[in-house]
Order: sequence, then C-alpha cells, then structure tokens
Amino acid sequence: MSTPYEATLEWARAHDAADPLRDFRNEFLIPPHEGGDSHYFCGNSLGLQPRGVREAVNAEIDYWGELGVEGHFKGRLPWLNYHEFVRDHLAELIGAQPDEVVAMNTLGVNLHLMMVSFYRPTPDRHAILIEAGAFPTDRYAVESQIRYHGFSPNLSLIELEGDEPNGTISMGAIERALAEHGSRIALVLLPGVQYRTGQAFDLKAITDLAHKQGCQVGFDLAHAVGNLPLQLHDSGADFAIWCSYKYLNSGPGAVGGAFVHARHARATLPRFAGWWGHDKSTRFQMGPEFVPTPGADGWQLSNPPILSLAPLRVSLDLFHRAGMQRLREKSLQVTGYLEWLVQTQLPNVLEVVTPKESERRGAQLSIRVLGGRTQGRALFEYLIEHGIIGDWREPDVIRISPVPLYNRFVDCLAFAQAVRRWKEQTS
Repeated sequence: MSTPYEATLEWARAHDAADPLRDFRNEFLIPPHEGGDSHYFCGNSLGLQPRGVREAVNAEIDYWGELGVEGHFKGRLPWLNYHEFVRDHLAELIGAQPDEVVAMNTLGVNLHLMMVSFYRPTPDRHAILIEAGAFPTDRYAVESQIRYHGFSPNLSLIELEGDEPNGTISMGAIERALAEHGSRIALVLLPGVQYRTGQAFDLKAITDLAHKQGCQVGFDLAHAVGNLPLQLHDSGADFAIWCSYKYLNSGPGAVGGAFVHARHARATLPRFAGWWGHDKSTRFQMGPEFVPTPGADGWQLSNPPILSLAPLRVSLDLFHRAGMQRLREKSLQVTGYLEWLVQTQLPNVLEVVTPKESERRGAQLSIRVLGGRTQGRALFEYLIEHGIIGDWREPDVIRISPVPLYNRFVDCLAFAQAVRRWKEQTS
C-alpha cells in the first residue's frame, strides 16, 4: 500500500504551503538558530510567545500608570472583571459551559483546592486512584492530602500500572482496577494526556466507570488543554485542573485554570474560601459570611493576576480564530508524518512509545533512543546544538511535540535528518 508521505524537502514544503493554518506560525516568536529559526518541538513543556503578548501586557502596565486604582473600573478591559474576559474562549476550548471554568492560580494550587472539595474520605472509602509514574505535582498533592486526612498512602494510594507495551494503560486495566477497588476509592485522578508516554485517555469512559462505583472524578489536563479537543461538560467529570504555559502559550509560570461541573455550581461543598470567590453581587459589602459565587468562580481566593491573564487572553484568541477541530486535524497530519519518519527512516535508532492509535494521543510523541541513556543523552544534546528543541525524560526518552499552531512538516523532516546525521557520525 502506498504511503501519503515522502521524506523529501519538496514534499514537506508543498504540504506546508497548502496548510490552511500556516499563517498562525507568524503569530509567534520562534527562537533563532544560526541566522534562521530553530525547530521548536517543546510546546508540551513551554509554548512559544505569541507576538501579541507584549502589546497586551504593556497596555495593562500603561493603564496602571495612567489610572492607578481606577484601572479596576476604567480602560478597555477593567481589571475588576478581567478574568471574565478569558472565560468564553476558555470554555469553548475545553467544551464547557462558561460558568464551569475559571482561570486562577497554578495547577498545583488548583489541585489542592479541588481536592478539598472532592476528596472527602471516610473510614470505608478513602483511597485515591492515580496512574503509576504520575507527574510529581499530582503524586505529592495526593499523598499530602491522604496524610492530611489521617490516612496512610501505603493503604490509601492506588497506583495503576501500565499493562501495555511501553507502559501505557488500557481501558480494561482501568475497568479492572475500579471493579476491584471501587468501593474504597474516594477519588479517581488521572491525566488527560500522560506526560511521559503521551497517551491520551477517554475522559467520559473513565468518568462513567468511576461514577458507577461511587467515586468522584478529576483530571489533570496539563498536557491535554490546547492539545486535544475536549468535551469536559459532556464527560461528566467532577473537576479538572490545568496549567497554561504549555500548549496554551501563556508564558512561564502562567496562571492556570479549573473546571467544576455545573451540577456542583450551587452545591454546599466544603472549600477553602477567599474573598474573590464570594458572590459578585455582594462581594464589596465585605460581610462576615462567605457566600460563594455559583460555578467555578466560587473557588477563587484572590483577585485575578492581570499581568498573567493578559498573555492567556491573547493565546485564547488565537485558538478561537484557528478552531480546535482544525488544529486537531493538522495535528493528526503533522504528528503522523513525524511518526512515519521515525518508523521508516530511523528504525534502528528510535522507537515511538506513544500509542499508535491517533485517538489515543495528541501532538506529542515520546521517542525512546535505542542503545540506552548514554546514547540518548548524546543524541538529545546534538539535537539542541543543531537547533532541534525537544525535551528529555529519564532514562532514554526524547519528547517531540509538533504543535499545530506553529510547527510545520519541514520541522519534522529536519528532526529526522538531524538524527540521521548524528547516527552517521557516531557509527
């Protein structure tokens, strides 16, 4: 059967020229390398800076200088309501109702805030289910919450081991774990996309299985938001949290976000309360009793960080203009091309560990370097030196993520050609 791909510069350039989203690359600052652009594949770790960010941040700095405290009420985007100016596009991006989302804090903080409300252990139901090898933020938070409630992680932390080649997890494994442990699981906390393997999970299927067992369900979407089309409301998940500095291109340490399903909008859930989470209509009466704003806004603690929200607003506008479905279509094509190059041009050098099924992955491919860690680090450093920017995960994996907003077919070809040159030089 013939392949739609070719490992030639002419083919890659032709397909880049035919890309309907090609102009979005011009919206970003690409790190330079030797008089040209680097080939940047690290949007899974830190997204590139949109060109509009500087103007957006400077505008708020100017309002601060010109208006002082009146900037809360005046200017083009008054600060008092600034977090609301990202709400609609954020909800659109993740498939949620506007009142189900809020941009606030950072991922780790939001995870703890959500667990205060949704991890309510009892003597009979106190366990938390996570994946083995979860990102440290999640594991540390889960262990500390378990201990805070007087339980032991040795008994209350269930880590789901991968049952597929390369450590990925089947839906069957999740179903079996819930069937075996569901009656004692208080919370299922899994990623939308697993950071090591790049595996994407079926959020609705997991939620349905967990809810049938009486478990609460939350998702860490750090590697899924802006990467995959999401339907969070329809998934039925109780909550989700994410950061915005990866695929959402909002800058290092950017403000994160949280989703709380609409069925909890007016629920009297326990929470850590803050002034900005108080009902907006009476917030400035400064009353002693906390009355939460209905919806996700009610989990806010403090007034929004304006200078951190401005980059997010710019980035979300780009996503709105591009459309997540169109971005996904391009992502499938470009990541598919990268996978084909690895399999056909570099079979004795690299091995893709991310699931091959397109519905089980996003933009990221986790690529194992054959020959072990020493070989892997040598290749990784060679790539960086030659302007091919991915990232490294111990002991032998390079993560390469063709982000559809700014990556091209020629970037993928450049990666494959650089690996081939390194192999020829080291053989």
